Amino acid sequence: MVKEGYWFGLPFVLIAGGLLGIGLTWPAKSLVVGGLFCLVFSLFVLNFFRDPERAVAEDPRAIASPADGRVAEVCQEVSARGPIQRVSIFMSPFDVHVNRSPIAGTIDEVSYRKGSFRAAYDPRASVENEQNVFRVSGEQGQVTVRQIAGVVARRIVFRKKPGDRVERGERVGLIRFGSRVDILLEPSAEVVVRKGSRVRAGSSIVGFSAHRDDTSGI
Repeated sequence: MVKEGYWFGLPFVLIAGGLLGIGLTWPAKSLVVGGLFCLVFSLFVLNFFRDPERAVAEDPRAIASPADGRVAEVCQEVSARGPIQRVSIFMSPFDVHVNRSPIAGTIDEVSYRKGSFRAAYDPRASVENEQNVFRVSGEQGQVTVRQIAGVVARRIVFRKKPGDRVERGERVGLIRFGSRVDILLEPSAEVVVRKGSRVRAGSSIVGFSAHRDDTSGI
């Protein structure tokens, strides 16, 4: 479990224990009901912040999913650096929300931008919502990831900084309580997922990089 889970979940566990203890001692039905509600909510919160170990994709050309969830969109975009391929992953409140690096390399760019809080499944979320964007450069070229806040998810956590070295599947941050992650791939990459595909951060492969020597990127 990530450390945020203890900050958010344990207070509700303590409140639930107190309400149940008092409610069963008196007894007081309303306190028991309140205690049970807090207990269920605390279990939901603790489950949200779970951080399971993953078997990381081993193929040297593999581009791993940066997030758990369902692929909401696979499309072409035009960025400031030219055409790219975008794979958008919708993370429900029941998915693991720890984000991972899709390739091995060096984080050479990180940028945070405030914005709106549209529903994460809305295509406009990729452009208009609050987001943190980071780019990883390595032997496979360059891959950019957007961590996008949603209606409920209004706190993006990113634990790396420019210059940090990361491995494929390494944990880099999370988004709290439902969100969306976009992964931007070079035009030469082979995308192997489609809309509706279920993916798991680090272990699921969303694409394969082309064999190339240059690192001109997104």
